[in-house]
Amino acid sequence: MYKTKDLSIDFLCIHLDSPFILSAAPPTDELDMAYNGLKAGWAGVILKTTSVEDNPVNLKNPMMSSFGSMSNKVVGLGNIDLISQFHINDIEERVKYLKKEFPGKMIASSIMGASKEDWQNLVWRLKKAGVDLIECSFSCPQGSMGEEAGRMLAQSIEATEKVTRWVKEAADKTPVLIKITPQVTDIVEVAKAVKRAGADGITASNTIPSLLGVDIHTFEPYPNLFGEGSYSGLSGPAIKPITLRTIAEIAKNVDIIISGNGGAFNWRDAVEFMAVGSSNVQFCTLPMHFGFRTIRDLKSGMAHYLQEMGFSSPMDIVGKALPKIKSQEDLVNPESRSEINIDKCIGCGLCYTACQDGGHMAISWNSDTRRPSVDEEKCTGCAMCMQVCPVDVINMKEKLDGKVHYFSETR
Repeated sequence: MYKTKDLSIDFLCIHLDSPFILSAAPPTDELDMAYNGLKAGWAGVILKTTSVEDNPVNLKNPMMSSFGSMSNKVVGLGNIDLISQFHINDIEERVKYLKKEFPGKMIASSIMGASKEDWQNLVWRLKKAGVDLIECSFSCPQGSMGEEAGRMLAQSIEATEKVTRWVKEAADKTPVLIKITPQVTDIVEVAKAVKRAGADGITASNTIPSLLGVDIHTFEPYPNLFGEGSYSGLSGPAIKPITLRTIAEIAKNVDIIISGNGGAFNWRDAVEFMAVGSSNVQFCTLPMHFGFRTIRDLKSGMAHYLQEMGFSSPMDIVGKALPKIKSQEDLVNPESRSEINIDKCIGCGLCYTACQDGGHMAISWNSDTRRPSVDEEKCTGCAMCMQVCPVDVINMKEKLDGKVHYFSETR
């Protein structure tokens, strides 16, 4: 048995009992749901993005669609749900209630506005209600803000810096996170704009505009609303690699606190987010799919991992992978070859097929014994065979500086 581990961290001077919080999303849109999430053990909630009372909210249902295998249909979850149906007057009361019921938890709220007056009014009212942190959604359609209509606010460096200054001016000492989008030419320049404007941190990042699919018989897009559809915000495991890259690029180039969001689905994903620079991890699709009870698995997995690695705190993980992320030009170039553990091979032939039609034709196949073999003269060590092996019995044998190393990839 592993000993119980203290998972608490300090995030922007807010004490959290673990790095795991519920993001501004459907699980935090109803008061009872936010309450239940905190009761289950989540360290904090960011109430779903709210707006001023006169902002029209015209939600369309069904708003959810997904893709994936039959065993996991929510590899990617899409939604056309951009903002809460509840305006700031409701959220003020929710903040007060949740702070009273959960004084040791982080109670935050996400906001969006269409003018300086709106942004600052939202901030002032949330501060008066006692909110711990304010997150600003710059990554859903916010109005043009002087830019091309329909673009996300965070797709403009100038608009990002201007509105961040408005928000921080009103927030003063209340911590502010700016939630950005990876749908930009240079994420680092956007992060620098956020930093210049005085924000306390960045949420990296948000759902990604996507088209979830098309019915090939009716040619109607998903989600389908009487034969028509729209682009969705894609979340879930499908976007994890994009989020990892977004966090890493910001962490390597801008000195600012990062909250990781988008694609984390278990404690291992959370460790990866933190290893590339995030200080905590927000979750949405995981609790939507498997419930708030998943916090137990996140905490247990993180505690066991810290014990195994000899870390005293989750903060010991933050940034650990960054020195090892380099440009392609800076990587070493070892002599690499595929090596198959024949004793554990199940004879499926996938490595042979992949190498014949997608590698360098370096793997041959014995149909009698149903076993592959590698021609080291042809093999370049591309590792395609390793990707398709269902039982992880293929390693890369790498020679560098006269030494032999074995590289495997298991998840």
